Amino acid sequence: MSDNGQTAASWASLPYHRRWLLDQADGLFDFFQYRAMNPKGGFFDLDDQGSPIGGVNPTRGIHASARMVHCFSVGYLLGRPGAGDIIDHGMRYLWERHRDTQHGGYFWQVNDDGAVDSAKQGYGHAFVLLAASSAKVAGHPLADRLLADITEILDTKFWEARHGAIAEEFNRDWSPIERGNYRGQNSNMHLTEALMAAFEATGEMAYLQKAESIADLVIRRAAGSVGFRVAEHFDTEWTIDKDYYHPDEMFRPAGTTPGHWLEWARLVLQLWALGGRKHAWMPDAAKSLFVQSMSLGWDKEKGGFFYTLDWQDRPAKTNKLWWPMCEGAAAAHFLNEHLPADRFYEDSYRLIWGTIANRFIDHKNGGWHEELTEDLVPAHTLFPGKGDIYHALQACLIPLFPATGSLTKVIVDADGRI
Repeated sequence: MSDNGQTAASWASLPYHRRWLLDQADGLFDFFQYRAMNPKGGFFDLDDQGSPIGGVNPTRGIHASARMVHCFSVGYLLGRPGAGDIIDHGMRYLWERHRDTQHGGYFWQVNDDGAVDSAKQGYGHAFVLLAASSAKVAGHPLADRLLADITEILDTKFWEARHGAIAEEFNRDWSPIERGNYRGQNSNMHLTEALMAAFEATGEMAYLQKAESIADLVIRRAAGSVGFRVAEHFDTEWTIDKDYYHPDEMFRPAGTTPGHWLEWARLVLQLWALGGRKHAWMPDAAKSLFVQSMSLGWDKEKGGFFYTLDWQDRPAKTNKLWWPMCEGAAAAHFLNEHLPADRFYEDSYRLIWGTIANRFIDHKNGGWHEELTEDLVPAHTLFPGKGDIYHALQACLIPLFPATGSLTKVIVDADGRI
């Protein structure tokens, strides 16, 4: 339905909506807290009913381990009982199992026997930085050691000063990987989020300066050159590769991904706020990214964001994933808070949450469906079940706090009051 003229108040300011969001966050915490912990270390991926998948010795991806630490650090700061045990469990697994004690850095995937995929991925290392930063704000005793270690690895192995961004991946011994001519925005985008969290946790300006450098490269220059469509794939000189193809459609889909336009819209505004609002290009970029994603990426007939578009702005992969919905809700809130104009951001916020509530939240089994077909029917072509709390939890909690920084920092600044 249209809300034209019905209420001037933003939903994020209404007590009922805020209570509803907190209820959804509690449901996510409940779903993962009591099911995901693997007693042998790390965390299980879960199926639709919340049962572990992967057999007796499942593979644990580093991004999933790190995201659980981040999310339950958020829960701990909110006062959630039992969250500290999840942080302890995850931090030990990151430090004792994912960390490569021989060559340094962190393995992409491990199981009970050791490294399953020993590659050193920028994407995974970005989430280790986020976990360490969030755990530091939560006061975890391992946080400083992990933060120092991951910072050194990012600085000495991944960071390419002449571009102002990180390289993508290396072999275990840091030798160049066979496909090492690739540079990707996705790992750098998540590193931008983590660098801001590290800046807020430590006060060290080097983190913020690196985040600003990445945003300038990926958004102001690259996305700005193609009408604020975020290019995913680049060569070693950071020239856009529009023809790039990789069989891994989860992490490196062809074309463009509107969900990342939404994610960057929020991150750019957060970066603008943390940096003293001195970069004049950032608000305009955030607005352009959001408007483009809603005008080109939203399925106006059936609802939801198409997973990918081709470079002619036509839907390519038409399945609907949960995480672009989450990023859309968070971005709409940030824009509504920082750049209120007409009703567009608020109407978009309500449209996105309405679709999440009716289609993505699994009211029968708990958790959220991670993938729907184009017709909004649950599917599993990319995601086997419910393996991730991170995107959905942040979407539920971001609108409850000032749109000025990372969740951990704004929760502390608010003394945990919602």
